[in-house]
Amino acid sequence: MDQPFPVFAPPPEAAPIVDRLRGDGYDFVAGPAMARLVEAAGGADWDGYARSWDDLRPDRFMADGGTYRKRRFACFSVSARGLAPKPQQPHFQAREHNPLNGGVARVFEPVLPAVAAHPMNRAIMSACLHVFAEATPPARRPAAWHAEMHQFRIEARPGENGQPTPEGLHRDGVDWVLVMMVRRQNVADGVSTIADAARRPVETATLAEPLDASLVDDHRVFHGVSPITAVDPSRPAFRDVLVVTFRAESGDA
Repeated sequence: MDQPFPVFAPPPEAAPIVDRLRGDGYDFVAGPAMARLVEAAGGADWDGYARSWDDLRPDRFMADGGTYRKRRFACFSVSARGLAPKPQQPHFQAREHNPLNGGVARVFEPVLPAVAAHPMNRAIMSACLHVFAEATPPARRPAAWHAEMHQFRIEARPGENGQPTPEGLHRDGVDWVLVMMVRRQNVADGVSTIADAARRPVETATLAEPLDASLVDDHRVFHGVSPITAVDPSRPAFRDVLVVTFRAESGDA
């Protein structure tokens, strides 16, 4: 059942993001600007939302044998009517998009219902709907989007760097991607790179503070993140991010 979004009056920060996505195919947005956008969409209790990353489960599908990634996963239908959770389903990427872990239907532990319905999560989805729909040409703008939500924790340990994107520069096989920083603890590096259609880097940035974000047109650019290392190897070191992808919804999504 659709859960209607609150009335959303986009703040001034929304327009430059849309313009950058239309023009360049990507944007890096600082946390304070993203916070104002999400708050305008009804977001509240960021700290409670961020704490849910402490309850992720190991990713057992790492073809490189790595044990550095934990996650949860959920799917939604997102439209002007609101947010509608979908039954749990596998996550699948073609090998052309993910040469390391693609080609396999991967079944992950689900995002907890309370997290999916959290005001902050609903607001992020609403903000994505506004920005991504506005950046999509009207002739290609669907009535509803299939959205996938990934909670990631990448850990760095002595002798094992954390790999946010072990597949390297890549596309996700969707229309739009949001990567939002939740928390960094005791880590160095983790530099985000945007590359053009020929895989030539065009801009880099480090998502360092809560709600720092990158947004990308998955048809036009590639994206990736460099490995993370522990600043103090004797202490826990991790990088928590939210990844949300949007693609035009089809009847079998």
